[in-house]
Amino acid sequence: MDVIQAYMDKNRFGEWLGMSFEVLEPGIVAYRLEIQEKHLATPMHAHGGCIASLLDATLGVGALSLVADKQKVVSTVDLSIQFLSGVKCKDQLISYSKCLKKGKKLIFMQADVLNQKKELVAHANGTFVCVEATAAGY
Repeated sequence: MDVIQAYMDKNRFGEWLGMSFEVLEPGIVAYRLEIQEKHLATPMHAHGGCIASLLDATLGVGALSLVADKQKVVSTVDLSIQFLSGVKCKDQLISYSKCLKKGKKLIFMQADVLNQKKELVAHANGTFVCVEATAAGY
């Protein structure tokens, strides 16, 4: 079973938000999102939860790409986010993951979100636990 493809097929939340990703290499993922009206919390700016979801997904798929070949998946156990700039409707966001450390059970990840002007709008650190894919229903 291709765990990453199975994740893509079953991730209804990411689909609803309009996010898409590409695994560049194990641990490094590029996740994209165009901000739409459905993402806005105020007349001008996206809800922070939308950006948090993009970051959690980026970190998580980055971690997943490190263990999927062993038929494992990951689950977020810690997420810390710094919002650095507002995000507006029609902004084109891209988030990149980076692995800080991979242990036997925990993976420590980092990610940044950039807008179409390549300005840093948010940063996050996350910790993920590895589990057998069957334990998550795959």
